[in-house]
Amino acid sequence: MRVARTWSVALSGLHGELVEIEADVTSHTPEFKIIGLPDKTLGEAARRVVSACENSALPLPRQRITVNLSPAALPKHGSAFDLGVAISTLAIEGIVRPESIARTVHLGELGLDGRLRPVPGVLPAVRAAAAAGFERVVVPHANRAEAELVPGVQVLGAVSLAQVAARHGAEIEVPDLAPVAREAVVAAASEPGDLAEVVGQREAVESLIVAAAGGHHLLMIGPPGAGKTMLASRLPGILPPLDDDAALEVAALRSLSGEVVDALSRTPPFEAPHHSATAASLVGGGSRSARPGAISRASRGVLFLDEAAESRVGLLDALRQPLESGRIDIHRAGFTASFPARFQLVLATNPCPCGEFGVRGGTCLCAPNVVRTYQRKLSGPLLDRIDIELHLSRVTAAAGRGDVSSREARERVMAARARTARRLAGTPWRLNAEVPGAWLRGSGPAIPADERRPLDAALRRGVITLRAYDRILRLAWSLADLAGRDVPSAADVGRALFLKRGGDS
Repeated sequence: MRVARTWSVALSGLHGELVEIEADVTSHTPEFKIIGLPDKTLGEAARRVVSACENSALPLPRQRITVNLSPAALPKHGSAFDLGVAISTLAIEGIVRPESIARTVHLGELGLDGRLRPVPGVLPAVRAAAAAGFERVVVPHANRAEAELVPGVQVLGAVSLAQVAARHGAEIEVPDLAPVAREAVVAAASEPGDLAEVVGQREAVESLIVAAAGGHHLLMIGPPGAGKTMLASRLPGILPPLDDDAALEVAALRSLSGEVVDALSRTPPFEAPHHSATAASLVGGGSRSARPGAISRASRGVLFLDEAAESRVGLLDALRQPLESGRIDIHRAGFTASFPARFQLVLATNPCPCGEFGVRGGTCLCAPNVVRTYQRKLSGPLLDRIDIELHLSRVTAAAGRGDVSSREARERVMAARARTARRLAGTPWRLNAEVPGAWLRGSGPAIPADERRPLDAALRRGVITLRAYDRILRLAWSLADLAGRDVPSAADVGRALFLKRGGDS
């Protein structure tokens, strides 16, 4: 009995696990069997491999071929295992060197003509291979730039199976074939607008800077034309640039979504799904393999939900668990996938269906019960998780530019975050919004009782919940960090209470 081995990667969400591909040939009735919990797509790999080998002048033995994917209990899905299955099978007959493929990870789908077709999720798969200690990876030519984003890994971007076999020692003439181009939608790249373009909303701009400094969630309520979308779209531009790990994570999520990834973007992502989006498009999912939803693609950046009160019933409540845990777990029959969901939430809504309720000079045509019903579409538990509530009015005076540019705001935010990081050194948290309330009220740095008095009074009166109390404490620390104070003042606590309650304190 002869057994040849190589490696590939099984993805479960953003996590990749190395899979050992073992091929064995026995002198029984000719058959090609793949075992080890393959899905339907992977089960069909046998036919693709046979045809690709025949058309590449690499005939397989006409015996019983068994390919095992280990660990056997781990579900595997997709066509990215095709190349590893083919190479391990060719090694049985000595066509390629077994010792060469044994320390190489192979990823790619095979066409019947032997060319390699690109697959989604190459970046997280190569990251998993690098984390497991592998230094050499073979990927389709169209995925090469994406794989090379992972440092410390030698990447071969191959056009065909014959080229890969020759790289592993096969004595074969490599045909001159055109590489398979990647057919994927390239996400429209757009730089965030400048904050200086926002005029007449100085209070809102300052609140946006506070949200950026502490990573706080934000709700904006105002009539159409008040600038809610304009403000939200400029939030990524005042956030600090992504570091290497965050940029790789964002790129990996884009790869899993099927987007073309050929460079690392340092700008935090901005996702703005339409209010008619389904729960699956928001949280992610899939019947055979899990794809990240909008909340995962917004991780390390901003998730903006405009017309929030118009969203499908129950859709916004699906955000409650990711807001607390920073991740989303998708459970399906046969697999479980986990994606990061460390996003900054920005909600925007009109005050009523017609948008004119309470607007100076406006005429609201909505019945009182319609207004109440509309405003209650944002549930109490969700609002309790919002740090800042802003009530916007339409701009009544035109002006050339605003008072603060995005560059100036970003510098203030980065200085505040640096102060926060120094205070939280030695803890697992880096932003004020991440700090548990128990730590703020217990072993962490304490705000003097005199400075907390308005907040304690609001809690005793039942005006706020304990969760809201903790969020106000986090806001107070963000305000102090922006002002360069070591401890929040009574003014910071009062301002934080005002921002949390939207002026209704």
